[in-house]
This record gives sequence, structure tokens and C-alpha cells, in this order.
Amino acid sequence: MGGKKTSRRDFIKISALGAGGLALANPILNWVPSFFPKEEKPIDESKAKKFPTFCEICFWKCAGFTYLNEDGKIQKIIGNENDPHSNGRFCPRGTGGVGMYYDNDRLKTPLLRVEEKGENVFKKVSWDEALDFIANKMKKISKQFGPESMALLYHASSGSYFKHLLHAYGSSNIAKPSYAQCLGPREAGFVATYGTSVSSPEPVDIKNTQCLVLIGNHVGENMHNGYVQEVSEAIDRGAAIITVDPRFSTIASKSKYWLPIKPATDLALLLSWIHVLIYEDLYDKKYVEKYAFGLEELKLHVKTNTPEWAYSITDIKPELIRNAAYEMAKASPAVIVHPGRHTTWYGDDTQRTRAIAILNALLGSYGRKGGWYFPETKEVPEYPSPAYPHPHWSWQDITKPTYKSAGTGISNDLIKASLPDNKSEHKIKGWLVVGTDLLSTIPGRDITIKAIKNLDLFVVVDTMPMEITGYADVVLPECTYLERYDDIRSNQHRYPNIALRMPAAEPRWDSKPGWWIARELAIRLGLQDYFKWENVEEELDWKFKQMGTSLAEMQKIGVKVYEKEKKLYLNEDEDYFFNTDTGKIELYSLDLETKGYDPMPKYTAHKQPDPGFYRLIYGRAPMHTFGRTSNNPNLVDLKSENELWVNPKIAKILGLEPSQKVWLRNQDKVVSSFPIKVRITERIRHDSVYMVHGFGKTNKNLTRAYGKGANDSELITNIKIDPIMGGTGMRENFVEILITNPKQEVI
Repeated sequence: MGGKKTSRRDFIKISALGAGGLALANPILNWVPSFFPKEEKPIDESKAKKFPTFCEICFWKCAGFTYLNEDGKIQKIIGNENDPHSNGRFCPRGTGGVGMYYDNDRLKTPLLRVEEKGENVFKKVSWDEALDFIANKMKKISKQFGPESMALLYHASSGSYFKHLLHAYGSSNIAKPSYAQCLGPREAGFVATYGTSVSSPEPVDIKNTQCLVLIGNHVGENMHNGYVQEVSEAIDRGAAIITVDPRFSTIASKSKYWLPIKPATDLALLLSWIHVLIYEDLYDKKYVEKYAFGLEELKLHVKTNTPEWAYSITDIKPELIRNAAYEMAKASPAVIVHPGRHTTWYGDDTQRTRAIAILNALLGSYGRKGGWYFPETKEVPEYPSPAYPHPHWSWQDITKPTYKSAGTGISNDLIKASLPDNKSEHKIKGWLVVGTDLLSTIPGRDITIKAIKNLDLFVVVDTMPMEITGYADVVLPECTYLERYDDIRSNQHRYPNIALRMPAAEPRWDSKPGWWIARELAIRLGLQDYFKWENVEEELDWKFKQMGTSLAEMQKIGVKVYEKEKKLYLNEDEDYFFNTDTGKIELYSLDLETKGYDPMPKYTAHKQPDPGFYRLIYGRAPMHTFGRTSNNPNLVDLKSENELWVNPKIAKILGLEPSQKVWLRNQDKVVSSFPIKVRITERIRHDSVYMVHGFGKTNKNLTRAYGKGANDSELITNIKIDPIMGGTGMRENFVEILITNPKQEVI
């Protein structure tokens, strides 16, 4: 199906929606936040003060400047023109980050639980009381169970200081939910193929590509800043875009080919593309012969995976499958089959991303201009401190025996190790949770709550009263990223670069920066030698000076880009060693075979919805980052609740009207806490429904987000675990649509 041609500006406008989106097109836009008085004037930059920062709204961490107006109020954030992540432009979420600072629903003071867990009954305490309580509990846990029985689950930038604290304490049981719930399968799949992970930002050369393939990848709705900018430029340049999605997404409407695939059949499509490239001699023979291992085994493996075979599974006609493959081959090697980011779908996700990695290899795109470049990261030195104590056991003892290709700690495994029925010697008795709402991010809510109730200590460090804070023993209010220093940003990119975040204002109320909290806990635990610096400025200045700059210089420029030391692409015919068993790109993975897994991806049929049920598909909105921003006073103005996309045929059968409120009940009889408005649209398949993730908050302290829309996380109770790396496949959940509330409660 051909898509309508559109310009870069049209794409940005449609993607970002309204005033917030214009921030991408105009880096010096003077728009006034909705929470400012109406008489507030646009900022006069000549009289304003500015402070370097990098955004905390999403992982892209775009660098910019926070501006204070003449009255000393934070009024806006704009991009830093020298930052390769943002190119001087911020997305609507980044500009709306000011709302985090002004949100009066923020956590304001340390809280200590005084009643049963889950009841949100706390008393206000001083920082000394809160930190002394935590330190005493941690000492008892260490003495009774060993320091390994403390775990850290984090997502915020300040997590680096808590990681240092936990290692110093004697535990390496650390996990980011984003690994098992988001990008872990693609990392494992690419490691098994190329010997290296993808990491972030993804090193895809969209600037020079001629063909971009997106599979369930909603660019323009996920709003990854630099990524969106490069895709919009590719549209202007006439690059071919191929979108595979059961939903007619924003990017699907801008694509040359839209493949409205039947959900859960993506691997069949990928195998058929591999078949076409090999059996029609469209692959890059010279590249594959020099750099790849296992072509003959792969050729035999996909012999029967024809487009006709895939059609019976995917609902995609053979002609369309072939035409898309021809488009890729025509652009080779300037073609990217993008691995996506949220890749935990159906439980066979490592193998699905393996197929994506294999396609890129057959097209000769890895390490080639317009395909994948070799990224570079500037190493940040560690401030001098004693060696960490060696733990007697770690997350690897829990996870590796089952999930042999897991690259980091698995959040779900640490939760299971915290359950009362855990009979092994590896027990978790305390949690530090920093900047992540586990009840919204980790599937299996009941298991998480059961584990929490079995803990001897549960501490939450956050800026907002999320669902998870209601279950904590101690809640510590962290100030927002606009009020604190954090560790140096040093992410991979075309050129190595670093960025500084510094406070533009004093912390509001009695909130504190994460580095301060971690250091104060360390002192109380007798670990002060690991935090020998008196303040974070001293630590940062020492690090910067080892990197050829200084804190004073970084406070002025915000971003420093270094000369590239490694090559960006492979040279013609050069020898190159891949970090695999064979030293080549492994189309046939010896590593997976040795570990007892299939060395090549195989298609396995997944369950389809029963009559009256529809597959639950969830996604993103350009102005929100999951549930992190659903209470942000500025971004709520752009989108205050989610909607349920329903195909018109289904709406007619069920008698649904536009904007009608309905409840959802999943296959396990779990009902959404709140209703959701119906959006009737041809842009979703008849066998699926769609909603944006992050709404339907149940914590009444979130005054703007409470009860707005439905929470998809509540309905994700059927989890398909990836046997290779432990990711939690969440897309095999089905819902029925209820016109009346089955709980018989007045909402």
C-alpha cells in the first residue's frame, strides 16, 4: 500500500501536535507554560540567566539550557545547538519539562510509613530520621542475610550514585526494568549475531539511508528527538520508508509501503524476507562472503519460508512482501531494518530481533554508510575510591542458570527472589527503588506487591507520588533534574560527546538531589571512603579535568564534542573482526547453539484472540513519556487521557459511539480500574484495540492524572518469558469491551 508523500515540516507537525511540537522546528520558541499566570511575558533572552542541563523526560537525554526570567523563575528549556542528541531542538516533552519543577503534586518531604502497606498512611519526618531508619535497617539486613540481600531497581540518572552505594555496601543485585521490559531482547539478539549490542541512541545512519524499515516502531509518536529529526529529513530526501504495523500509525501514513500485519506473526514476515533475498540472489554477496558465517545453513533453514507461506500467517499478500524486499535490496547497503526499542512482545523476541540482525547483514548495511555506523563513547573516569567488596552471590546466580544470554540483572528475577516462597539461599530482603514506578512498568502486579510485603525494607526515591510510593516503608523526595547536578552524560553517538546537568534553581520544599541522598546514606553505613568528595561539584570537576575540560568550562558550554578516534564505517574490503566465536557475523549462532538454543530463528504460532476478545496493543504519545509525565501540568494540556482505538466494524457490532466510555476486562477477568473513551477508526485492525500507555493512575495525590483513562499495565497479566534472556513478552493479552462497569462502582 503506497503512502502519501509529505514534507519534513508536515511530519513534525503531525507527530508532535500543536505548540509543543513546534519546539522541534523552532529552537528559540517563546511559548509560555500553562501553569504561569496569563500576564507572564515571553522571556527576554538578553536579560535571562541560563544553565546547562540534559533532559530527564526520556532516555535520549537531549542537552539544552534552562532559562530563568528577570524574576528568577524557571520559564523555559531550549536545546543546545552543539548537542548531537538534540541539534539545538527540543521535543514537546523536553520543553514541557518545566512542568516537573512547578508541579505542586510533587513529593515534598521524607515520609515514613506508620500503617499497613498499601494504605498510603505516612508521617512526615526529617531527613536525619528517614536516613537513620534506612541505614539501621540496611545494617540489620547485612548482618542477618548478607549485603547481597539488598537490591537496587532504578531508571533515573541519579541511579549511578545509588549503584555506587550498593556496590560499596557489598551487593551487585542491580537491575533496570527497561532491560527485561523493553530493550533486552534486541541487545541479546544483536550480541548473538554481531558480538555487540545496539545500546542507545541506536547507531543507525538515518542521515544517509535510502530505505528505512520500521517494525512496530512508532517514530513520531515515541518522539525520540534526534531520531525524529533524521526521519523527517529522510522524508524530504525521498528515502523509502517501509512500516510493518497492525495500526496505521503516524509514520505508516508517511511510508511508501504499509504492511498491516496480523499481530504476533512478525517473525514469519522476517523469515520470508530472508528467503526472498537469498533465493532471488538479492543479498550483498561480497559482503556476506567476507564478513558472515552460516549462509548455507540459513539458506536451507528458510527454504520453505516463501512469501506465499508467510501470507497464510501474516495476512500480507506475497506481492507486497516481495516488493518491500526489492525496495530494501535496491537501496543496499544504504538500508536500515531498525531493531526498535520496546522489543518484549511474544516471548520469542530475541529470535525475532535476531532475524532483524540477519536481514541487516544480508543487505550489507552493518558498518556501511546509510546503514549502521560504528558509534563512539567518551569514557568517564571513576572518582578514586576503595575497591568494592566481593559479593558472595549476585543476580547472575539467580538468572544465568535459566536465561543464559541475560546481559544484566533481570528485575523480575530480583522480585521473585523477594517472595516468601523463595526457598533458595539467594534471598532479597530489601529494595531501593529510584525513579521508576514498578507497578506500572513490570508486569505481574500481584507478584510485585506480594514481594514488597515480604521485604524487611522498601525505600522509594522519586519526584512524584506514583503508585509504588504507596507501598514504601520510606519515601524520599528527590528534587527534579532542573534543581540538581547529576553524573556526566556520555552516550554513544557518531562522535564522542559529554554533557553537564546543573541546577538552575534551589530544590523546592524539602527535596534533595540523588547524589546527596546516596552520599548521606553511605556516611551512615560507614562507607564514607567511597564518597570522599565533600560535594558533587568537586567530584564532577575532577572527572572533567581528566577528560580535558573542567566544571567551569562545562557550566558555560554545556556540551563538549570530541574528535572521533574510531572509524565511522568499514573501509572497502577491509578485514574486520566481530566479537563472536567465529570472528564473523553469525547468521548461524554458535553461541546460542552452545547454550542450548536454536542457532537460527524459527517461527512459532502464537495465540490469537478468542471470539469477543481483541489483542491489547499499547504505545506512546509524542507529548508523554509513559506514566512519567501524565501529571505534568504543561503536558496534560496537550493530552490529558488516553483513548481506545476500535475498528468501525467492531464498534458497529458492539453498538459503540465515539467518545463513549467503556471498561476493559482481560482473559484473566481483570477489569480496568477506570473507563476509557472510545475512538472509532479504520486505523486499527478488527482483531485488535490500541491505547497509549501511562494513564489511568490510581494514586489520588496525582491530581491531574488520577482516574484519567485506562491503565494497560493492569490488564497485562499473561506474560511470555523469553527463554534466552528473560524478557517479559506483554503482547499476548486480550480484552473484551464492556459498556457498563462490572464492578458496579460509580466512577
